[in-house]
Amino acid sequence: MGFRFHFTVEDLARTRVDDRPYAMMELLAALRQLQSRAQPVRFGAWRREVTARLPAQARMIVDLAPPSGSIPGFLFPPSAGEAHQLLDEARAISSREIRTALLCVAESRSIPGWVHRLADDRQLRRQLFDTFALVYEQALAPYWPHVRTTVATDRVLKGRDLLDGGAERVLSGLNPRYIRWNPPVLEVKTPIPLYTDIHLDGRGLLLVPSLFGAETHPLAIASPESQPLLTYPAQSGDGDAYPLLIQGDSPIAAGLTFARLAALLGRTRATVLCTIAEHPGCTTTELARRAGIAPASASEHATILREAGLTTTIRHHNLALHTLTGSGTSLLNPDTASATPSGFSREFLHETPTHAGLDNPASRT
Repeated sequence: MGFRFHFTVEDLARTRVDDRPYAMMELLAALRQLQSRAQPVRFGAWRREVTARLPAQARMIVDLAPPSGSIPGFLFPPSAGEAHQLLDEARAISSREIRTALLCVAESRSIPGWVHRLADDRQLRRQLFDTFALVYEQALAPYWPHVRTTVATDRVLKGRDLLDGGAERVLSGLNPRYIRWNPPVLEVKTPIPLYTDIHLDGRGLLLVPSLFGAETHPLAIASPESQPLLTYPAQSGDGDAYPLLIQGDSPIAAGLTFARLAALLGRTRATVLCTIAEHPGCTTTELARRAGIAPASASEHATILREAGLTTTIRHHNLALHTLTGSGTSLLNPDTASATPSGFSREFLHETPTHAGLDNPASRT
């Protein structure tokens, strides 16, 4: 059971794939992946690394973002943007809004006693959001370049699907395990016991790719004030066996001018790398044309960059599509994050399957 999104012709025309990862929603998916044993190849190293770093007070966040069930909606706003900006917006929420959100959550699951004090205890709220900021810095920020790379790759693949098979191919391939396209209705399976019918009424649907939301129940958000939103697992082209890069896999942290990049890689290879950065998902033929070199030369340089871990090449039908990796992004545009070791015991984690969904705008599951 879950949601049924009803499409019209106008809705199909206005449905789009966002090109930006949603920091707080991605953090929710990451927290739920942290409490799961699913996909050990892809997320196992990340789980071990993050678990070793998180402080004990991170248990507050685990209490509010369990592997399944409703969550207070104000904690994970469905908005694109930097995490610190979204956290600042969440800090400004009124006591009345907090109380309403917690009442919605309490209708579907039990919550710890301290959570009930959030609406009236300013110091407790400050502690909660400070902990959220810390958890983000430890669990997600070091991997954000990889999240961006995966989202960019997925957007390219969705664009190819749209050109080759239209909206039907895009909607049919979002997440076949939980999302089914039965024209003109998109059926979304979530832990919610009953289906909720949502008529898009010309607004279209905003599709948000998620790296950490891979192979879990999607998040669906339907509010009269905004375009309905649905998350789905971002497609990397390599399947579930593609491991999430741990922090140590991205050692390059100093940005370079093109001249220095050319001195490091050679002018042609530097041009190829910059071309891939400017045109993520380009084919080898497109890469050769934009870089002004022969296709054979473009293929050779792309192979060397891929073997160096700066780019990735995925196969989509009969095409080879080239995209930067987190290391490539860091080389061209450094994104540093702190990583303070600490002790977050595994006893704080609930080792149960991850699920995610939504039952109303104030509480999400």
